[in-house]
Amino acid sequence: MDPLLIDVPECIETQRFILRCPQAGDGQAINAAVCQTLDELRPWLPWAQSAPSLDESELYCRRMNSVFRLREELPMFIFEARADGVEGELVGATGLHRIDWQVRSFEVGYWRRRGQVRRGIVAEAVAALTRMAFDTLAARRLEIRMDESNRASRRVAERAGFTFEGLLRSDSLTPQGEPRNTRVYSRVRGIEEAT
Repeated sequence: MDPLLIDVPECIETQRFILRCPQAGDGQAINAAVCQTLDELRPWLPWAQSAPSLDESELYCRRMNSVFRLREELPMFIFEARADGVEGELVGATGLHRIDWQVRSFEVGYWRRRGQVRRGIVAEAVAALTRMAFDTLAARRLEIRMDESNRASRRVAERAGFTFEGLLRSDSLTPQGEPRNTRVYSRVRGIEEAT
């Protein structure tokens, strides 16, 4: 089946959060979140080396909406869910990346806004995205990859029920150009995930 024919939810609601694909007009919210969190993201993410302009952030949102619609990647922003059901503050981002539709394999990515620690934001978002991937997209494999020294990311993967598969030694470079090891975690249908 052509991935364009797959009905992928553009919005996922959890108990406390709303996950939604980026839209035109989200630039200001994502810009504020990224700029506030830049120091925490810089060691891990190549795109977080300098503060984006408002125009760059808006352009990013429009591009991510396009790749979502084309099913090339499935990025989602994480918003607080207000009591009235309306989106509140943007508190992070997640998504499914490095998609292989034939295998039904996806990589889960995530980050959370500075000042939002110990609230379980990313764990709750990853759990919801995992359910959607297995239940709606018929995923066979989900994986999470992170720099070996990123302990916070490792804890998220483990809390979300992903199994450590191995360490890829010197398989990539840090944003600063130094060799790094990558930890790989996965959930596989028929193993961690029921068939």
